[in-house]
Amino acid sequence: MGYGYNDAMTTRKDTALLPAYLVDGEDHLKREAVLRRLKVRLEKMGDLSFNHDSFEGASATGEAIVTACMTVPFASEKRLVVVNLAEKLPKKAQSELVDYLKSPSESTVLVLITDKLAKNTALYKAIAALGKSAVIDCAPPKKKDLANQVRAMGPTHGLTLTPGAAAALVELVGEDTMRIDAELKKLALMQRASDVVEESDVREAVARVAEPRPWEFVDAFSARSISECVRMLRLMPSASPYALLRQCVSRIRELMCAQAMLARGGNATAAVADALKMPDWKVKRHVQWARSFTPAELRHALETSLETERKMKGGSVPEAAFLDWVVSTLARG
Repeated sequence: MGYGYNDAMTTRKDTALLPAYLVDGEDHLKREAVLRRLKVRLEKMGDLSFNHDSFEGASATGEAIVTACMTVPFASEKRLVVVNLAEKLPKKAQSELVDYLKSPSESTVLVLITDKLAKNTALYKAIAALGKSAVIDCAPPKKKDLANQVRAMGPTHGLTLTPGAAAALVELVGEDTMRIDAELKKLALMQRASDVVEESDVREAVARVAEPRPWEFVDAFSARSISECVRMLRLMPSASPYALLRQCVSRIRELMCAQAMLARGGNATAAVADALKMPDWKVKRHVQWARSFTPAELRHALETSLETERKMKGGSVPEAAFLDWVVSTLARG
């Protein structure tokens, strides 16, 4: 895999399997690896093809799942019952599973796979009570860590990626680790084993499937990077210029607040977070960005945003009017 998670159930032969597990998180690559390794372990106990049931949370009933769990395995020590998107199970079905988990079958391993199951739900608590390894965290890596994770995934495909290559792959493909893994497989077919994968190799071989996110554009706007804003806009055909204008205006107001906190002295970042009712991590760069504008420039940006919106709604090409405003706002006098 290249990055770790709690998978003692699938890798340690001396660890007894629990009667149920919760595989929780939106990283499909991790989830797939957990389930694959579990199947490998169970296949050593007997023929899994006769002892495997799968359900979809949106359509399954609690009775059907419990019946499958209580079925005696055929020519095997264990049965495997998997419920995909178990958070979508109706309340009645979840309640029936909670009752089942009070005295689960010792010959069945029940696996609930969820994108996100709240920790305060009865179902989450019922599985967590089975043991420390009952809940397997498959949350995706944070974006700031993803490029490093991609580099760590490379050797599983016989690849060594430069930092620039890994960052480019994330930029082009997005944060879906299944897509990233698929692109790494393609790169492995194209590269010689001795070659280091460079950024140019990735950009030549990988087609863009991910648009920059609006907040990434707003961050580039805040950093006063005209070139980056222009580059991103070319890659955002589905983005609404009206929505981007509103988000940029909101950021301008935040930067004006940051300038006011800077003028007061003290811990400006903490003061900005308190004034905007945001966590510190969300405003950690606001002070730096605010210093790159003068108060007059921010006021002028607010004033001209109103005229720009009128132009966008009054016959001008919205995308062109928005770009003109961005360039004039970020250009240094």
